[in-house]
Formats: sequence, C-alpha cells, structure tokens
Amino acid sequence: MHPITKIKSEVLQGGQALVDKGLVAGTWGNISVRIPETKWVAVTPSGKRYHEITVDDIVVVDAVGTIVEGQFKPSSELPLHLAIYQARTDIQAIVHTHSVFASACAVAHKSIPPIIEDLVQLTGGSVDVAAYALPGTELLAQNIVKTLGNKNAVLMANHGVVGCGQTLDEAMLACELVEKAAQIYIYANQIGGAQLLTNGDIDVMHKFYVEYYSKRQQGRTV
Repeated sequence: MHPITKIKSEVLQGGQALVDKGLVAGTWGNISVRIPETKWVAVTPSGKRYHEITVDDIVVVDAVGTIVEGQFKPSSELPLHLAIYQARTDIQAIVHTHSVFASACAVAHKSIPPIIEDLVQLTGGSVDVAAYALPGTELLAQNIVKTLGNKNAVLMANHGVVGCGQTLDEAMLACELVEKAAQIYIYANQIGGAQLLTNGDIDVMHKFYVEYYSKRQQGRTV
C-alpha cells in the first residue's frame, strides 16, 4: 500500500472509531495525521459521515491548507490542526471530539485537574480550557495552541476536546482518557471532591510514559 494511502486509511478508520466509541455524533469531530517525509497532512473531509466515505474521500493538504489530493473540502477545523502542527513538531496526529463528560467540563469552563494516573502519564498534567472562539477561526486555533502548551490534550470552551500524540492511536487515547477523567472528576465532586496528584508524581509518571512506554508502543528501542 502506498504510504499516503496507508495514512488516509488510518484517518478513515479513526473517524469511524470516533463514532463507534460514542466520542462524536453525526459528522462532527475531525482527525488529521502528518504524512511522513512531506509537509502534508491527511485530514477528514467536512460534513461527511465517517461510515459513508472511503479512503479516497480523505483530504490531503499542504502546510497552509491548500488541497493536494481529494474531492471534498477539508474539515472546517483545519486551522487548529495546522496551528498545532506548526507549534509542536513532536505531534504527528490530532483528534477532535465532542464527548459528553469532557464537553460538560468545557461548557462549565472547568479544567480537568490531574486526578488519575493514566491521564497525567499521557497528557502531562491537567487538561485546561482554551478560551472560546467561533469554530474554524484562526482565533480559536491560537487559543488552543496557547492553552495546549507542551501537553497533549486541551478542552475547547463550550465545544469539546482536542487530543494529540506521536501516533493516531495515542491521540485517540488522549481523547478517551480525557473523557474518562472528566467523568470521574464530575462524580468525585458529588462525594466530597477530587484529590489531586502531586506535581512531583505527575512529572515522574509523564517522564516514564514519554521515555519508555510510548517508545515501546511505537516499537522503538528503549
């Protein structure tokens, strides 16, 4: 399989997984993956149901969003994807979801604190809320990049979640862990309040994930 086709296939399967896992509904949510050894990105098309499209419908764009390959418009949230890639050379894949509990935190403008180990291992700490801006705008993209910093997940005020990773699987997992942590956080606050992990423990666990576990998952020498 051609490398670009392989990446496009991963993006399509990822979009279908978003629906199957209940992280999005209808045509919402979007995914992108960098294409190795190019400045191109494969991204889901705008307004298309993921179970009704094919690999050929996944759009390829260059670093400024010009369509290189594909018959449809790319996701309307392409600006945030490109802005993150420009700011973070370590990120290879981005997933945007509208999952229920994480979106509840986003609507309340409440960051998800560092309360569970798997979340902080992958994301690097709390999942903070980027200031609201209209969908698809450069301002929204700037707000997300600023709030994301060097972490791997961010909440979008009154909107949803963005998860990032060195692989699509990792970016998808980031979104799933944010949703899990949001649900736990909301429930914990109903029975006395969530107790936070310490900064020292967060640093140790995130460093272990970055330097060992993530590399092992990608088949790299550790």
